[in-house]
Amino acid sequence: MANTYDLNLLTALDALLSTGSVTAAAARMNLSTPAMSHTLARIRESFGDPILVRAGRKLVPTPRAIALAEPVRALLAQAQALHAPADAESLAALRRRFVVRAPEGIAVVFGSSLSHALEMEMPLASLQFLPETHADPGALRDGRIDLDVGSFRGTDPETETQVLSEQTLVGAVRAGHPLLKGLKKTPMTAQRYAEARHVGVTPRQGEPSPVDTALAVLGLQRQVALLVPSTFSALIAASRTELVASVPERTARGMADSLGLTVFELPVAVQSEPLRMAWHPRHHVDPAHRWLRECIRRLLNDRRWIVPSVASLTGSAKKGVV
Repeated sequence: MANTYDLNLLTALDALLSTGSVTAAAARMNLSTPAMSHTLARIRESFGDPILVRAGRKLVPTPRAIALAEPVRALLAQAQALHAPADAESLAALRRRFVVRAPEGIAVVFGSSLSHALEMEMPLASLQFLPETHADPGALRDGRIDLDVGSFRGTDPETETQVLSEQTLVGAVRAGHPLLKGLKKTPMTAQRYAEARHVGVTPRQGEPSPVDTALAVLGLQRQVALLVPSTFSALIAASRTELVASVPERTARGMADSLGLTVFELPVAVQSEPLRMAWHPRHHVDPAHRWLRECIRRLLNDRRWIVPSVASLTGSAKKGVV
């Protein structure tokens, strides 16, 4: 821009580049569409570039706009960090919405506990869960989500990642299921498990189910009568049918009582997958974001889940521990 810049213009530019729409950017900025159009005109004049040009019914960014996107987003994050609270008192006054993308089971089992913990430390903040997806790797970089939690294998090279835990799979069936008969006397066999009808969670494209892989080693194959998009959906289906769900233990045990399910160890050696958490480096030292990361880590690894205090995190930060 010229000699000075208007931070509001940069915020508007970020909204325009993130949404690719004057109308959507106006909604994000709580402005009218005509006001946002006027702001876009000011941005074009300031940068000496059209920024967004029409291609059919859509607006597409110019090469200059694409080059500006990340620096502008980083600058806005730095500006926000200048006012970021660093102690418990100021965090309590923080108004912020945290957006976490995670498997549905994580939201169902831990969402209320995480919301309660948030209320204790940041009562004016809120939490939004989005469903897990493997088709949107740029959400962290673009600032559309704060945290990504899941079994993803590939991440944007810009992101920070941390392994939360290993996901051990277990079986879950409704109470009184035929598969449970006689287990007190005779352990369940892989043959008997494979012969049951199963509900499966749709795997990532091109990747076989670890359960099917383990059964194939033994020369066995199961019948997956129903495929659903999430672990929670599989548990719901198992609670209402004769189908067997093979899902992460954490979610299965968290929902077993409320759904009337019996959880059992699988009679085959299934390779576990790590559950990871990822975030963009611009949030790495942000006190509020660090608190959220630590709270999720403890919730997912400690059944007693001790909610981290801001004071404890501040002390850890001084020692370089995240």
